[in-house]
Amino acid sequence: MPLSPRVPDLAALDLLLSVIELGSLGRAAQAHGISQPSASSRIRYLEKLVGLPVLERTTLGSRPTPAGSLIAVWARAVVDAAGQLDAGIDTLRAERNSHLRVAASQTIAEYLFPGWLMALRTAAPDTAIALESGNSVEVVDAVRDGRAAIGFIESPRVFHGVESHVVARDRLVVVVAPEHQWARHGSVDLGELAETPLIQREIGSGTRTWFEHAVSKAMSDWRPAVALELSSTTAIKTAVASGVGPAVLSSLAVAAEIAAGTLVSPAVTGLDLDRTLRAIWPTAARLPGPARDLYTIACRTR
Repeated sequence: MPLSPRVPDLAALDLLLSVIELGSLGRAAQAHGISQPSASSRIRYLEKLVGLPVLERTTLGSRPTPAGSLIAVWARAVVDAAGQLDAGIDTLRAERNSHLRVAASQTIAEYLFPGWLMALRTAAPDTAIALESGNSVEVVDAVRDGRAAIGFIESPRVFHGVESHVVARDRLVVVVAPEHQWARHGSVDLGELAETPLIQREIGSGTRTWFEHAVSKAMSDWRPAVALELSSTTAIKTAVASGVGPAVLSSLAVAAEIAAGTLVSPAVTGLDLDRTLRAIWPTAARLPGPARDLYTIACRTR
């Protein structure tokens, strides 16, 4: 049931107890980190609510009136209970913040999350962190099911039940073996790329979804052709380097191989392969402390 409007707030009751314990309104104000005029105003407000004086001011300090002494007895139980409530909330928050479960799509998990983790260790050194890696659809499921407090995806799709915020940008690139004709030419046009069966990740992968979305925007009647479907980026890179066929992967995933010359990335004409990477969490939910720290760190990605 609603409390009566005559019931003083906790701050006023706590201040009254401090005045009685310390014997001075000035010392009580100092203990509470407020000015003496503010303390006086708070006590006057308390007296107005209860309709009785609660303190007697003398040259030697302040002491409770009979009514003030009785109110102080009742107030002690209320303030102590509030202290227990505060301590309990702190315990719950500490337990919540002691563990963080994260879900991330494979490219983000392999090439961005390790750097984010190092920064998070500085911001939240006592937090135990567990990472679940999968494709973008699996990451969304993990967040919606409550298995992860925050997720990171590469897909351009709009998913229901989650908030979605851009944290970084990436670029997809075509990669081929050094002996491939596209490597010799140094480029490939959109028409030839669209007609060529590619080595792809499984359906639900953010990289595959984003590539197919980009080509479909440029060629509305296009239908994808898959030469080989593999479940990991590493397996795709191995297949491409072995000459099985071309693939489209994140520039993050193939930077080392391109630098080493084991893969070649021909330019693609007529196709925009820039993409965004996004953080997700349950709709209308607030990110808990470590998840909020991780989101802030991810937003600093370049």
